[in-house]
Amino acid sequence: MDSLSQVVLGGTVAAIIAPSGHRRAALLAGAALGTLPDLDALWLGFSATDPVAVMTEHRSFSHSLLVLPWVAALIWWAFKRLGRGRVAQAPVRWFWAIQLALVTHPLLDAFTTYGTQLWWPLRPSPTMGSSVFIIDPVYTAPLLLGCLLAWFGGSRRWADKVLTVALVISSGYLGWTLLAKAQVERAAQQSLTVLGLGDAPRFSVPMPFNTLLWRVVAMTPEGYVVGDRSVVADRGQMHFAAHASDVEALRQASDIPAVKRLQWFNRGFMRAQVVDGRLVLSDLRMGLEPVYSFNFVVAEQVEGRWREIVPRSLGDDYIERVQRNTTAMWQRIWHEPQASTDVQSAVVDQLERREPLKLGDSGN
Repeated sequence: MDSLSQVVLGGTVAAIIAPSGHRRAALLAGAALGTLPDLDALWLGFSATDPVAVMTEHRSFSHSLLVLPWVAALIWWAFKRLGRGRVAQAPVRWFWAIQLALVTHPLLDAFTTYGTQLWWPLRPSPTMGSSVFIIDPVYTAPLLLGCLLAWFGGSRRWADKVLTVALVISSGYLGWTLLAKAQVERAAQQSLTVLGLGDAPRFSVPMPFNTLLWRVVAMTPEGYVVGDRSVVADRGQMHFAAHASDVEALRQASDIPAVKRLQWFNRGFMRAQVVDGRLVLSDLRMGLEPVYSFNFVVAEQVEGRWREIVPRSLGDDYIERVQRNTTAMWQRIWHEPQASTDVQSAVVDQLERREPLKLGDSGN
């Protein structure tokens, strides 16, 4: 999640647990601890050798549930040893305030689609709950308001209640995102089964800044299909548009380290394109067709074979595209589009005949 969300979550959790007389100090300490894991981005900026390493090593050691409890314990021990500070006055409560302010950071990140390595140094694919966009004002606003009121409330009893209510509301909202995702997944399963893609790898993710409009991507032998779903307006079958990916080039380059690393990190949800003899991989989990946030040049073609190169990140206009489509996305939440039988029939026909997919923008 964004830094503001992590700051106010850490501050809220710490201020609820710490003694009421320490509330303002706990708000500040929790805010600092809540943003601490993301400082790995600064370290990676200096130490990582390429953009693929930066992407895939972010949210690793600094977000691990096997590491952070020990870091929290060390911080607690250091402040307790000072002897006369707040931690020494209420060591048990401050122990849990520090622990939870840190640990809730990766747990919240795990609800996003980026991927959080909760069990580093073990190597399962990163956890990607993908039920919340990386910036979600509905989640952040109650915590921010609660922290502001608690700061002015100080040690008053009502400040504790305000923080608790804020945490309950924000946590309840996370629960709602999981219910909405389950609803979208059921609709996607039914529609993809009709297309013969019931068992295809897929993911669903909310559109930017909301959890009412969702995007579903499923991989196919020739590329992928993309559809959207409003949990407010849509009642019928989901409709998908097909898009091509150079799956043969991706297969041929599958042994290149950067390709293997990305396959592990995003679970194969990638678009492959050959541009001027170079292989470009785009992470399908983050973006709006046809523009994606993370695009990497990872190999070049030499005498008919793919050769490893130092990965290079390509710029994109994803933020600009989101801004241009904000009104359209808002309208899409409340209105179910007219079904396009011709487009849907074309998708079915191409999937059945396994022809190269040539449909254009899905309109997401």
